[in-house]
Amino acid sequence: MPAYSPGAPLPFGGPSGGPPLEVWQVSKTYGTVQALTDVSFAVPRGQIVGLLGPNGAGKSTTMKAVLGLIRPDGGTIRVFGREVHTDPVATKREIGYVPEAPSLYEFLTGAEYLDFVADMYGLPSAVRQERIPQFLAGLELAGHENSLISGYSQGMKQKVALISALLHRPRLLVLDEPLNGLDPRSARVVKDLLRNLATSEGVGVLFSTHVLEIAQAICDQVVILSHGSVLAMDTVGALQARAGLAGSGLEDVFLALTGTGDLSEVVSALSR
Repeated sequence: MPAYSPGAPLPFGGPSGGPPLEVWQVSKTYGTVQALTDVSFAVPRGQIVGLLGPNGAGKSTTMKAVLGLIRPDGGTIRVFGREVHTDPVATKREIGYVPEAPSLYEFLTGAEYLDFVADMYGLPSAVRQERIPQFLAGLELAGHENSLISGYSQGMKQKVALISALLHRPRLLVLDEPLNGLDPRSARVVKDLLRNLATSEGVGVLFSTHVLEIAQAICDQVVILSHGSVLAMDTVGALQARAGLAGSGLEDVFLALTGTGDLSEVVSALSR
């Protein structure tokens, strides 16, 4: 599916025919601060879409709006054709979410917490007994599941958050810095798993990260936010051509498009 251009109408469909995520002309203010202005983009089936931008660009506000945690002042957000605020419970069943700083119930063991999450999604006992051990083994948490989460390292807590997001096999994943704290093996497992879910299962993934090398490696398209608006939206290759930086890394493209390409004066000042 081709990338959407800012301002172009999105092809809203019915619940069975809509793409995993459509964000259309969404705006949000906090008091006198304009956090989002007419933000439009989509996550097609089977694609990983990177949500990029400097600090304060509006990424977290966008994700919270997608999840129904905040209500935009204007615009429409649909998940598989359903408006998020019209049927929030049904919408949340379709989404797996990993926040940037997961807040887990640390007085529970890993196994207890995952069982609690499975209860929330109504997973039958037989299903959870099959899936939870698979995830624990795949992310090298097996053997630690009966320890309190309060004793886990940051990386182990991140793995629990990832398993919680994937356990009910959602059709849309909303991931905010999902690889934080992961060791190289686990990070590779997660990246390969996301690609497999997108390619084989048609899962849509909205992936926010500050590590642009990761975005370049796994994202089919990227959306760059700046000051609450969509600055650019396309494949990495197309954005490289737009910035006149064919063959350069996404970091150089990102800095050029956001107007922060020449940092020599800053580096020189900090080196004195």
